[in-house]
Amino acid sequence: MSGSPRRAALTLVLAAFASAAVTVLSTPVASAHVTVSPGTAQPGGYARVVFRVPNERDDASTTRVEVSFPTDHRFASASVQPVPGWTATTSKVKVDPPAQVGGHTVTEAVTTVVWEGGTVLPGQFQEFPVSLGPLPAADTKLVFKAVQTYSSGEVVRWIDVEREGESRPEHPAPTLSVVAAPAPTPVAPDSDVDALGRVLGGAGLLAGLAAIALVVVGRRRSAPPADGGAARAAGPGVRASGEGADRTTSTGNEPARV
Repeated sequence: MSGSPRRAALTLVLAAFASAAVTVLSTPVASAHVTVSPGTAQPGGYARVVFRVPNERDDASTTRVEVSFPTDHRFASASVQPVPGWTATTSKVKVDPPAQVGGHTVTEAVTTVVWEGGTVLPGQFQEFPVSLGPLPAADTKLVFKAVQTYSSGEVVRWIDVEREGESRPEHPAPTLSVVAAPAPTPVAPDSDVDALGRVLGGAGLLAGLAAIALVVVGRRRSAPPADGGAARAAGPGVRASGEGADRTTSTGNEPARV
């Protein structure tokens, strides 16, 4: 009888573990995506971004990557950093009439950048750096649609645009947010520290003046008087010159004159 409750408790524990395992296994695992980093940039000027392409297949390698530039904002320049083993090709289109972007006149706009010739093996990723600009002068979001081609012939299109308030699509397009940096907060001077510094400075000045006064007074007290100093130094038996200095002082031992 005592074993029945134990067996029942063990059965419940095993059932709980089995349910948890089924839940974990049935939950879809979020796969890696083609992304652009950093995800934000400041308006105007140029920015250096990196397109990161992971290989999501176990039996094929990535052999081609194509990134399309936004059509709602024209980029006049896109400079690619060489990637060993890969060849980059930048395509442009004429802009007619020319467009004004960030104070620059754009006559040609970048449409796509294609990397090919290299391979991204299973379980690896590759980064493709690009310097582009000029960026928009106002806050906005720039969508760079990407197409990834595998050695098996499979093509994965990372072109879905994420919408605010909606769930993330299966193949989201790399998105760069153009956001102005927050203005620095001015630091107010610390009034307490300033007042303390003034008090300490005043106290130091007063201490210096007091020390100078003590030195002056001490020198005056130690200096000998101007008159009578020589007479006191000669003793009571000798008079100072000017008051009968030519007279001879008599002593008790001298005999009286007849």
